[in-house]
Amino acid sequence: MFLTTFPSSHLGFLLLPIHCLLETNAFEVEIKEANTTCISAKLRINFTVEYETTNGTSKNITFTAPEKVTTDGSSCGGAAPLLNVHFGNGNLWSLNFTKNDKEYRGSVLSFTYNLSDSALFPDAKKKNLVISTTNTSFFVPVPLNSSYTCLHDDTVTAQNVVQLYWNVTLQAYMNNSTLGKDFHCSADIPSTTQSPTTYSTTIPSTTTTPQPTTKPVDKPSVGNYSVLNGTEPCLLASMGLQLNASMLFEGKNVWTALNIDPSNTNSSGTCGNETALLRLTNGTTVVEFHFVIKEKNFHLKEVNVTLFNVSDLSYKTNFNLSLWEASLGNSYLCRKEQLITVSEDLYINTFDVRVQPFNLNKGNYGTAEDCFADQNFTVPIVVGAALGVLIILVMVAYFIGRRKRHSAGYEHF
Repeated sequence: MFLTTFPSSHLGFLLLPIHCLLETNAFEVEIKEANTTCISAKLRINFTVEYETTNGTSKNITFTAPEKVTTDGSSCGGAAPLLNVHFGNGNLWSLNFTKNDKEYRGSVLSFTYNLSDSALFPDAKKKNLVISTTNTSFFVPVPLNSSYTCLHDDTVTAQNVVQLYWNVTLQAYMNNSTLGKDFHCSADIPSTTQSPTTYSTTIPSTTTTPQPTTKPVDKPSVGNYSVLNGTEPCLLASMGLQLNASMLFEGKNVWTALNIDPSNTNSSGTCGNETALLRLTNGTTVVEFHFVIKEKNFHLKEVNVTLFNVSDLSYKTNFNLSLWEASLGNSYLCRKEQLITVSEDLYINTFDVRVQPFNLNKGNYGTAEDCFADQNFTVPIVVGAALGVLIILVMVAYFIGRRKRHSAGYEHF
């Protein structure tokens, strides 16, 4: 793997053609469903990550996606295919696709890297999984039944990560498992050549845009999700999810509820020794749950939500949570409805949650630990009330008896 460090630099200068220093083999993958290819991708990527070191300084490190990768969690997904590319120790490059009746494009691009990987980040202060998500800018809208081709460099900059692409050939929504006519990026077209047809850059929504309503929203269906380590599950989760967001309609902010449909939701993520990630992708909506280990327990530390709203792609996060806690080797269980605040204009209602991100028992859940809301306090309350009444009766009897003895003493005198 190609590796370069930049101890005292910033990500901005890394627009240099790094691949000129070393040519690497591209990775090439195909995603199939019922022996029919829906996604074909061949490309080269350099990643430059800025992170905090143990001595409090920032460092940039550059590495290249290798030729050998895996695609666990990828899906043809009907209207919303998903391409997952895993490599190294917990690294995950992910791209969602959307389309309308004329064109398709990449919608949400994310890269998850593992700071606990001592080979890549030997002096990292934090030892956790980090995800960097952005709306794609290197992959413009492409006519249906055409393949996107770009031989020249293209750069995507997101939070703490710069991604450099070249020699890209990529197509989703393939017809008869064959690549369509090349649709070249603008950098590949000589200036003397007429520019290709310009297509709308508005991201098409794969689901109906939520409309403001005062009608009650049904309880969401419970979905079963998993993350695989090879062929074995390393994380299990089941839950019903409802997003509640403040959206702009006709110049007004309206709170709108959106249920996550398990039948149209893909699960992916990564498992580490001390951190784990569950990513749920539903069209252009992505919900991510980050789990960490503290002492002998695990808990939900961070929630990220990428939400497409009309013509805007918003990214919300809350990285200071302490929820869904259970002992290592056990699972967390909560049947009651819970609320997770992601931001001031977005929160999540969860239903019938069961999750175990670490130490599965041969691919199965461990013993369930009930949440505080599920615990039955009826018996303790009844017993406590009875004891309280008994104490009051004893005290009343004591004062009555004392008063009688006191009165009898006066009569004797």
